[in-house]
Amino acid sequence: MEATALQSPHTTATETTSKPVGKTGVLLVNLGTPDSPSVPHVRKYLREFLMDGRVIDIPYIPRFLLVNGIIAPFRAPKSAKIYRELWNENGSPLKHYGYVVTKLVQEQLGDDYVVQLAMRYQSPSIDAGLAQFQQLGLNNIVVVPFFPQYASASTGSVYEKVMDILKTWQVIPQVRFVNRFLEHPKFIEGFAERGRKYMNEREYDHYLFSYHGLPERQIRKGDVDKTVCKFGECCASLRPDNQHCYRAQCFETTRRLVKELGIPEGKYTTSFQSRLGNDPWIKPYTDDEIKLFAGKGIKSVLAFSPAFVADCLETTIEVGEEYRELFEEHGGEHWQLVESLNDSPLWIEAVVDMVKKS
Repeated sequence: MEATALQSPHTTATETTSKPVGKTGVLLVNLGTPDSPSVPHVRKYLREFLMDGRVIDIPYIPRFLLVNGIIAPFRAPKSAKIYRELWNENGSPLKHYGYVVTKLVQEQLGDDYVVQLAMRYQSPSIDAGLAQFQQLGLNNIVVVPFFPQYASASTGSVYEKVMDILKTWQVIPQVRFVNRFLEHPKFIEGFAERGRKYMNEREYDHYLFSYHGLPERQIRKGDVDKTVCKFGECCASLRPDNQHCYRAQCFETTRRLVKELGIPEGKYTTSFQSRLGNDPWIKPYTDDEIKLFAGKGIKSVLAFSPAFVADCLETTIEVGEEYRELFEEHGGEHWQLVESLNDSPLWIEAVVDMVKKS
């Protein structure tokens, strides 16, 4: 099984010396969502998600006790209430757009490909998607984790899950992974197109680029020789020595979007949201930055969430509603969330291109 890095600026996957024979299976993988906003389904989702050793990277027994004894029982009712706010006539937006994108990508790729949607946690499962490929006898598989920036807790977890399943097969197919796609022009153009819609309607004092956070310890673990990661100016550029750092990749994503949108220096902030627990997470924290905006004379903000390709709880609720309320509490006047790529034609083109070039 091949799973090495491609040196393309847009994707990282396996190079092959000859074209694959027969149909190619394409597994599009997003993080996941509860099957419904009910407390039992949310609790089930939280348990599966947080028991992943790449998400909460502590030994199994304390992780089991933490998740099943504290987090899932007490957090599930509160989270279920928030998921009910997120749910719409199509159910979970993340899953809905996942199916829409899968259909559109299948149409674009044609009959030489079999495209399946999977979630790292809950349904449709990675197991089911790969089982379909196995039943069809496909010998070539492309796995596309829907995470623009690589992190062990997201892309790395998908890799691990796929390989854990495939290692049990008697015949292991050729597998190629997309590692990240923050550099892909159509990914950048897609978010820029979403942002311009609001920028054309009014002027904004400031632009916020908020990414999902990670514990600092997880970033340090990725710094193999322990010489690169300083959680500061080391992220001022994306280089060979820090290319695997999630924080550096997020700052690079912002730089590319800022350039595409023509946003001047000093008018934008890169920050990180959704921290959990008492350990230090990567900074700056989004909520702390928002509290400072009014004191800087910032009254209107256009907020991007470029770590997510589909709207979900972290975008619609956390950035779109909770951060708006926080901004207004501290003197802000106008807050606007830029939607995720969802089913944007540019996003469909980006996925098709990544599959074909992998």
